Amino acid sequence: MLLIYTHQITNRVKYTFNVIFNSILGIEYTITSDADVFQKLEGAKISYTEKQIGDEIFFESSGLLFETEINTSSRLTPSPSPMGEESKNEEDIFALTFFLVSRYEEYLPFTADHYGRFSAKQSFAYKNNFIHKPVVNTWAKKIREMISARYHGFIFPDKQYSYTPTIDIDNAYAYLGKSFARTVGGYIKAIIKSDWDDFSKRKKTLSGKEKDPYDTYDFQLELHQKYNLNPIYFFLLGDWAPNDKNLPHTSRMMQSLIKFISEKAKTGMHPSFASNQNPEKIKIEKNRLEKIIPPPCPPPAGDRTAVTKSRQHFLMLKFPQTYRNLLAAGITDDYSMGFADEVGFRAGICTPYKFYDIEKEEETNLTIHPFAVMDRSLNNYLNLSPEKAIEKAKGIIKEIKTVNGEFISIWHNEMLNEWKEWKGWRYVYEEVIKEAAL
Repeated sequence: MLLIYTHQITNRVKYTFNVIFNSILGIEYTITSDADVFQKLEGAKISYTEKQIGDEIFFESSGLLFETEINTSSRLTPSPSPMGEESKNEEDIFALTFFLVSRYEEYLPFTADHYGRFSAKQSFAYKNNFIHKPVVNTWAKKIREMISARYHGFIFPDKQYSYTPTIDIDNAYAYLGKSFARTVGGYIKAIIKSDWDDFSKRKKTLSGKEKDPYDTYDFQLELHQKYNLNPIYFFLLGDWAPNDKNLPHTSRMMQSLIKFISEKAKTGMHPSFASNQNPEKIKIEKNRLEKIIPPPCPPPAGDRTAVTKSRQHFLMLKFPQTYRNLLAAGITDDYSMGFADEVGFRAGICTPYKFYDIEKEEETNLTIHPFAVMDRSLNNYLNLSPEKAIEKAKGIIKEIKTVNGEFISIWHNEMLNEWKEWKGWRYVYEEVIKEAAL
């Protein structure tokens, strides 16, 4: 077991060490603030304090992890690889880790995008040119190397790279299952815009002559099965609204699809855009999904809920309210940590870790699963060609494999339809899957 000395044990210190040593490195450790106890130990040990005690591996601390409030003037000067010689680490990588993974900067004043979100360009990582690198994992890897070099008998567990594809079902079908009013409205809209391709496809689909363009589920499932992957599907079951346009939860087609998918893959909820203004909707939508999913998803004896996974629609994240709302609804795992307008690492990490509520100064039971690549980011925000998108995604995957992290991708069923602006993007997904599954 590793012994860590620090002059003051705070919740922030304990949380940050949990992220580095438990979540990423997978080892047990003990913290002490007793310098005498620390000096007497002959085994593996490091110190995180203001001055080195002896000849131990030493990390000089700054003030961030010893504060108990949000400092609006906090500004860090980072480096993607701040660690030098083992006793001369010039940057406080533990403070940097906490700043990134806790999303400290998102508690500070910022300029939101038109949806009210914190954008990539506002981020510490983007401004300092390491948004495409899982720096926290890199720092943890360096710490492991330093400990292994000093204490040859100290054993670290082997961490393996993993990949989890995820699919968001914002709109299950382009034409099928829609109400009479929505169907007529769709025809009228196509006529006004002179979009005869849409008009024709709608007509052929509704007459049974052509498959609905958003019905790409067989393709997805076959591809995932080919590479022995375990995808997660997130279903939007909110009431219809301008930003929540899926089929009604009462729709037989929607229920049939959910049952079909849930028999072949893990499922989670996709809280509606409207739920950000009315958190009670999260519980309502969660209950809808739990009632639709067939056994064995209903919880075994002792469990209190069936649906425990979630991803925010539009990736709406506001700290700490969003995660507090999810916890209150019984969600244990969230997959929203990433940016819409950029690929990479919003929290600088590619390993699941616990949410820390800075306002309450406590580690919670909500596990955050960061994603690194989304289809809309590549096409709609970065305006990449399919070829450039593949190149960009492969670069991210390479970074994650280097640190044996977890790669999570987001795709949407409608983006695999080979139609309009998404023509050629089915191949992108195939190449991403192929690269990620190796």
